[in-house]
Amino acid sequence: MEENQLFPVFFKLHRLHVLVVGGGNVGLEKVNAMLQNSPEATVTVVSLSFLPELKTLAKQYANVELVEKAFSCGDLFGKDLVIAATNNKELNQSVWEKAKCSKVLINVADTPELCDFYLGSIVQKGNLKIAISTNGKSPTVAKRLKQVLQEAIPDTLDEVLNKLHLIRDKLKGDFAAKVKKLNSITDVLVDPETKEL
Repeated sequence: MEENQLFPVFFKLHRLHVLVVGGGNVGLEKVNAMLQNSPEATVTVVSLSFLPELKTLAKQYANVELVEKAFSCGDLFGKDLVIAATNNKELNQSVWEKAKCSKVLINVADTPELCDFYLGSIVQKGNLKIAISTNGKSPTVAKRLKQVLQEAIPDTLDEVLNKLHLIRDKLKGDFAAKVKKLNSITDVLVDPETKEL
């Protein structure tokens, strides 16, 4: 039976520089997703043309640059991640080849076999963020799971996280002792008997 062997990672995009190749619907979707999750992300979008919505979005963020030109190998210089988001398979393949030669991680939209990473569906409640991956099999299932979790997780969970953070900072002892105490405190979150109270 096939299993999802992806290793989940959360990038601090405000410390990285992302290149998006493509200024159409897919490029807009990817840039928008990054900015919703990381408003201080530094993003450069290279394309021969841009949707008006992408131009409007870029004007709202000083750290988003639109470069109206054809993609070239030099666009990869200084970039940490690349997203190939064009509707041209040959161009996407070329961007992938250049990224691999430059040792830059790349995501080629709708082409799982050419992806070093995926952009999963995201559920966020304050400081809690859950990424959902179907290993590239079905973004639609990930979207539906996102809706279920978004409704199931209470908005007040962020308040709980903040209080637990304060408790953690005040705990004495070594790492193992702190983990044991925090596990004891948070048992209430998963104990079936307390859920009914």
